[in-house]
Amino acid sequence: MDFLKEFNHSTAKEHHEKVYGEKKHEGSLSHELIAGAAAFEAYKAYEKKREQEGHHDHALAKEILAGLAAAETDKLIETKGLDYIDKEKAKRDAKHAAEKLYSDKYEQ
Repeated sequence: MDFLKEFNHSTAKEHHEKVYGEKKHEGSLSHELIAGAAAFEAYKAYEKKREQEGHHDHALAKEILAGLAAAETDKLIETKGLDYIDKEKAKRDAKHAAEKLYSDKYEQ
């Protein structure tokens, strides 16, 4: 998970823009890029949920984020036809990246 060393909100947003802004299948998408984009999308969805329901304790928040990140990774790999991506590695990295985004904001 070397990509998490420098991973932050800005890099997550960049990954998101590269992946979600791409209209067609792009052969150069790496599992790190997919993981970062999925993590950012999961984080945005969690923030929306948090606005509606209020703040969750840290353990529950991270559990919710992990589920959202894994689901978003699956969706991206399927909808973009990225069969060459190591799905399990991308999901694992997306979960950790989403948790890092949460920790950077709420666990200071």
